[in-house]
Amino acid sequence: MATYKSDFLNILSERGFIHQVSEPDVLDARAVEGQITAYIGFDCTAASLHIGSLLPIMMLYWLQQTGHRPIALMGGGTTRVGDPSGKDESRRILTEDDINNNLVGIRAIFSKFLKFENAGGNAVMANNADWLNKLNYIDFLRDVGKHFSVNRMLAFDSVKMRLERQQELSFLEFNYMVLQAYDFVELNKLYGCTLQMGGSDQWGNIVSGIDLGRRMNGAQMFALTAPLITTSSGAKMGKTAAGAVWLEAKMTSSYDFWQYWRNVDDADVGRFLKLFTTLPLDEISRLATLHGQEINEAKKILATEVTALIHGRAIADNVADAARKTFEEGTFAGALPTVEIARATLDQGIGVLNAFAELTALVSSNGDARRQIKAGGLKVNDVNVTDEKMILTAKDLTVDGAIKLSLGKKKHVLLKPV
Repeated sequence: MATYKSDFLNILSERGFIHQVSEPDVLDARAVEGQITAYIGFDCTAASLHIGSLLPIMMLYWLQQTGHRPIALMGGGTTRVGDPSGKDESRRILTEDDINNNLVGIRAIFSKFLKFENAGGNAVMANNADWLNKLNYIDFLRDVGKHFSVNRMLAFDSVKMRLERQQELSFLEFNYMVLQAYDFVELNKLYGCTLQMGGSDQWGNIVSGIDLGRRMNGAQMFALTAPLITTSSGAKMGKTAAGAVWLEAKMTSSYDFWQYWRNVDDADVGRFLKLFTTLPLDEISRLATLHGQEINEAKKILATEVTALIHGRAIADNVADAARKTFEEGTFAGALPTVEIARATLDQGIGVLNAFAELTALVSSNGDARRQIKAGGLKVNDVNVTDEKMILTAKDLTVDGAIKLSLGKKKHVLLKPV
């Protein structure tokens, strides 16, 4: 592990954020001499970011915490094109309304980590639509396109991978790296931004921006990439059988979010505590040495700390307590995911297959529910379901005023009449 003189690079290095740095000694000296401005771009392809974006958000967090200025660049313009990096297929083209609606949800996430100028801080929220949407194509080709070599662009891993797999790469996407490079140059002119950070798959795009900045403005700019995070089993970070784990509570409940982190592999606990929490490193070292049943306590701390960053400390403590009551005490807890139904519907009676498959989506279909019943995998109020024709009515409500449906030991939903 490299040792740096600046707090910024030291913290990123000690916590495992650094994969590659261009001219590390020069960047380190700049960070010691005074404030540097750095950015990371986030495209607006969904109404929220998922936990794959949490690592770059934490990089911006530590940048600001060590006295520097972060820029969270919203890709209102580049989202219209699509980034081919690490993907096998073309991205679905979104409308302007789609992109603007997504921007609203994504912006709210950053205020939990960064202190912006309108809140007494120095962080900047920029949108590349402000300059990309105004470009004149012929002028852009003349002023920017002339600096790019197609031979070099074809050699980038993000492009080469698609071509080697004989996956179509549209001319639209091929332009993405040119636009991203231009973003870096534009942010350098507007804000004095000299550093772009991102995942290791972005190295080629970032270096293109450095080269473009040198050619167009004589600017010295830098690249810093983080390793692409996978679990110890090799799975992609943030992917589950149910899909992506989102940072927006309406898309992934705070309870399910907490559970994701509680269920990480033992081998990932120490690394994830460094990357995704703000706990001191000596405390993390202590937790990482736990083994056997004790490692579960470290996992609970990981889950609670990450959930507190995203959803707030009170909610994190609430869901942690709910999990304890559910798994350790066998009681109900109000923080469990809840599906509301009309009381009249419950009075008429709800088939157990419908409850598990349609109302709560704990299983994928009625057939899946039948298979789970035969295997003893479904429970109502902690009692195994043995009859697929079972009807749920008001008599199944507990003192908490809900019916608890469970798939295995870890998936629970409360069915609550309103």
